[in-house]
Amino acid sequence: MAKLMSIRDFAERYSLSRSTVYRLEERGEINFLKIGRSTRISTEVAEQWFQSLSEAKG
Repeated sequence: MAKLMSIRDFAERYSLSRSTVYRLEERGEINFLKIGRSTRISTEVAEQWFQSLSEAKG
């Protein structure tokens, strides 16, 4: 089963604002999972997004 993190946890882990996290989702860079009223991000998706940043730099 995939591990999940909240938007707050994602933002803190990668030093982003919550607004930036929502912008990343709007641009399709990350995907949210809705579980009831909760919004979560898969740790796998988070790690893939972070890896894509380092690949883009070089």
